[in-house]
Amino acid sequence: MGKEILRVEDVRIGFEKEGHSLFRAREKKEVLQGVSFSMEEGEVLGLVGESGCGKSTLSKVVLGLQKPDAGKVVHFSANPQMVFQDPYGSLNPSRKIGWILEEPLRIRGGFTKRQRREKALAMLEKVGLDEKIADRYPNQLSGGQRQRVCIGTALMTDPKLLVADEAVSALDVTIQAQIMELLLKLKEEMGLAILFISHDMRVVYQMSDRVMIMKDGRIIESGSVDEVYFSPKQPYTKALLEAAGILEERE
Repeated sequence: MGKEILRVEDVRIGFEKEGHSLFRAREKKEVLQGVSFSMEEGEVLGLVGESGCGKSTLSKVVLGLQKPDAGKVVHFSANPQMVFQDPYGSLNPSRKIGWILEEPLRIRGGFTKRQRREKALAMLEKVGLDEKIADRYPNQLSGGQRQRVCIGTALMTDPKLLVADEAVSALDVTIQAQIMELLLKLKEEMGLAILFISHDMRVVYQMSDRVMIMKDGRIIESGSVDEVYFSPKQPYTKALLEAAGILEERE
């Protein structure tokens, strides 16, 4: 573990409810209710909760894509980047893989065409793909290959924080394990911190150093994975573990 790279302080976000009356003040549904946490260099922090609990909204806040109503997010040279759930949906189908990998460098500027190509080919090797894939289109790749490309694209600008939002949930179990292994390998090689968001308690346990449990827009429990998984304090956490069959295995 290293120095702090992310701090989230009392973040709150509400969205207006549908069906409001013209004669009443618009009501807001609070999606994030006073969320606070921090991350250090090189750690994997798991975020678990059921659909609709606010996980994806929190990821957008961390990435700067959503402005909180209150509270603040402080990045310490993190340059956070995102890996999405659907690898095909996040890749431009009309562009070759090499072009897609080079795009973050084109946006940043300061690289020659040759430098961009060299970095793209080096990244393909880093994520476990043959350089020939640079000349293929996304629809010519498997789901696992596409997710490796997405990870590589996110890493092209050397971020210190990767936000992985359900990044393996669309893959079959064998490919899931390979992508998780790749993420952990890259974490060690590049000193990455990863905010790993998932509804899958088993996957989060395998990936994470620490874990946060989210319910109704609040972090209701957090700690090391062993503390939370094997000595849960909240009934909701216990229910999630029981649903995943994890508590039964320990008994």
